[in-house]
Amino acid sequence: MAEGKVSAASDGWAGMGWDWTDADDVRRRLGEGADPEKGSGGRPLHRAAAFGSCEVVAELAGRVVDMDAVENGVTALWEAVVSRKPENARALVAAGADPWRLSLGGWSPGRLSLAGPTPDLFPVPEGVRLTVRERAAAQEADRLTTALGTFHYDGTGLACVAGIDAAEAVRRLEAAPVKGEVIEELLEDPYEYDMDESLRVIGVTSVPGGCVVTQPWGYAPQMPGVLTRLSAGTFCYGLYANPKSGNQGSIAREGHIEGWDLHPGGGPYENDTSEEMLASYLYQHNAVAYSCAFAGLRPTDGRAVAGPPDVWVELPRRDYWSE
Repeated sequence: MAEGKVSAASDGWAGMGWDWTDADDVRRRLGEGADPEKGSGGRPLHRAAAFGSCEVVAELAGRVVDMDAVENGVTALWEAVVSRKPENARALVAAGADPWRLSLGGWSPGRLSLAGPTPDLFPVPEGVRLTVRERAAAQEADRLTTALGTFHYDGTGLACVAGIDAAEAVRRLEAAPVKGEVIEELLEDPYEYDMDESLRVIGVTSVPGGCVVTQPWGYAPQMPGVLTRLSAGTFCYGLYANPKSGNQGSIAREGHIEGWDLHPGGGPYENDTSEEMLASYLYQHNAVAYSCAFAGLRPTDGRAVAGPPDVWVELPRRDYWSE
């Protein structure tokens, strides 16, 4: 085998990782025998659509057999739309990709794009549109993400509760107010305190549509025993932004845990319903906004999460890891 050629044990894409923006490198690899149809990390065109430049996308698109080849249930064009890469999406369509091919949750890449930041991405066929409910969801997502703003929330626990205010949440939890000087001292460095004590302190804030229970340093708001008490006669979405393993979500309804180890803000998944698909797309990479939206909360700013809350309270001692 000539030096520099791809060996039988290699697909030619080793070391690409998440960066598919270097067109010269991609051309070199292709020239040395890299397979445009497959790679150890997934189909190269799909990877480039999500993580690359439009130049790389165009280069690969000119070498594949089927522009609408599917991987994990989706086409490269779907990846470009979901990843909010409009130039990549245009390059794929120019090479022959079909924006109106149905995909996950009954959505096509083209119709999904109507709900995102570039609704004019493709010429829209007659009769293709968002429903009134879908358009309202897209408008609320834009408002909500703007209202919440950007802030650091790693390590934060939340419970977004529909239909009850802060006072009712405190009553259901049988929590007691925390003195101002105590919370001031705790906020200076919560990790210096014994965890069994600091985890019992939570903040609660009323917002339009319900309330938010928060803990900037821990997971207490989404413990099962907290969620089940809060969700009596209603429902709530719990979030723990685990610094080690990522965002962890949970759903409680009518006093029972309905979903656990969910991934809010993680993007659309293959078995999502049409409604779940839209929400995942609208709130991708924004777990806090997703959690609020799930519970129908409409905060006008980020205070309910970033603080200060309406009230700091202390949970009574009990086992919160059972319903």
